[in-house]
Amino acid sequence: MIDTVYALWAIAVMTVVTVLLRALPFLAAPWLKRSPLVLQLGRFLPLAIMTLLLLDTLRGSMAGNPAGAWQELVAIGVAIVLQGRTRQPLLSILVATALYVVFRNVPLFA
Repeated sequence: MIDTVYALWAIAVMTVVTVLLRALPFLAAPWLKRSPLVLQLGRFLPLAIMTLLLLDTLRGSMAGNPAGAWQELVAIGVAIVLQGRTRQPLLSILVATALYVVFRNVPLFA
């Protein structure tokens, strides 16, 4: 059985660490806004993360889709074209997702 004092100290330490981790971005914001590294990461990282998520999702979807990869590839193509023309990420995501849902659920495309 765990000692009560030990458990309370552990909870207190975890609370302090959690609060500090949550406050750190706000405390470091003035420095982060001036950092060239952070600015470069802000330009590159979102695209890299979205690409990795897309590739992982594509791999998983293709494995479970007997029709092959064409549905995923068409939806990705539509998203890329819309993003290139409109520069509206939400629109690109919504249209490509809706198209993919239609492809997967309408018997004509399945």
